[in-house]
Formats: sequence, C-alpha cells, structure tokens
Amino acid sequence: MTTTDETQAARPAGRPRSARAEKAIIEATLDLISESSGLGELSIEAIAARAGVGKTTIYRRWSNKEDLLVDALAALKAPLPALAGRSLREDLVACAEVFLQEARNARSRCVMNIAMNETERHPRLVQRIHQATIAPRRAVLTALLQRGIATGELRADLDVPVSIASLIGTVVWYVRGFGPDQEDLPEGTAERVIDHLLVGMSPR
Repeated sequence: MTTTDETQAARPAGRPRSARAEKAIIEATLDLISESSGLGELSIEAIAARAGVGKTTIYRRWSNKEDLLVDALAALKAPLPALAGRSLREDLVACAEVFLQEARNARSRCVMNIAMNETERHPRLVQRIHQATIAPRRAVLTALLQRGIATGELRADLDVPVSIASLIGTVVWYVRGFGPDQEDLPEGTAERVIDHLLVGMSPR
C-alpha cells in the first residue's frame, strides 16, 4: 500500500478534509435557516455558496440536505450543565438559565420554530431534529422531576410532561415578551420563573 493509500484509509469515510470547512458549512446552514421562512427554501447550492466551498465538500460529509440540517441544528443545543444535585430548585434554575439564553438567541430559536411550524411539510425531518435536540433535554428534565417526586420536593401526583411544558413554555413566552433585542431581561429571571412554577409543583 502506498503512503497515499494509507492516508486515505486512515481518514474516516465521509469526513470533510478540514474542520474549518465543516465549521463553515454548519455556520452557513444556520445563517440560512435563520434568514429563511421555511426549510424548503434551503438548498445545498445556497449553503455551499455561503460557506465558500464546493457542493462536493458538503457531500463528502453529509449524504443529503436532511442530514446536514439535523447536524447543524443539533450543534445549537449544548449539553445541559452538570447538575449539582443539592436541591431540585437549584438544578431547575440551572436548566432554566440555559433555556433563557437559548431563547434569547435567534439561531437557537430556530429549533423550536421548526419543531412547531414544519411538522406537516417535513414530518420525518422534524422527527429527527426532535430526537437530536429536544428529546435529550426532555429526558434530563424528566429524570430531574422524578427525582424531586422521590425526595418529596415535588407533589407525588405531579404531571411530569405538563410540568416540563410549563417550564419551557414560560421561558419562551417570558423572553419573547421583551421584544427582539431582549436586553432588558431582568436579572434573576430564571430564579423567579422556577420559584413561581414550584408553587404549583411542590407538596401542599
């Protein structure tokens, strides 16, 4: 085997030739998603042009547009912080802080907007985006609330899915209520949101 053959064999199949190119493609995809009114408007040609790469560079890493969109949107969702586990309130506040920051970011809001608005037109894509971005967060919150029930910090009859929807919905509504810039979001918002929700979630 020649040196060239060995180099090609060592490089995982389908990977881009440079991390810089992959980052440029992901960034270009996210830019175009945030600028467009729907996923149907996006094209590999437009993404390649924005990223400054050829279409073949994209296809070396992603076999189709759907795979690229899923990876790009998943990149927006950083893992939740390590939860201290000292109290349910502290851990919920830590999660709420992440959700608030994401809700204030135009790119991060794309995930929720797509999940809410593109289901009928792109059901399979939305399902994959949900599995990659929303389901892991929901699993963390579910485990956290179930722990709170077990420790007695929450009501034994707590409806966990409704509680998760209440938390996420309140954060999104609260942030959007402050307008597009959201520079005046009060300090301690995460604490206030969680404290109000816990009034209804805690044992009576």
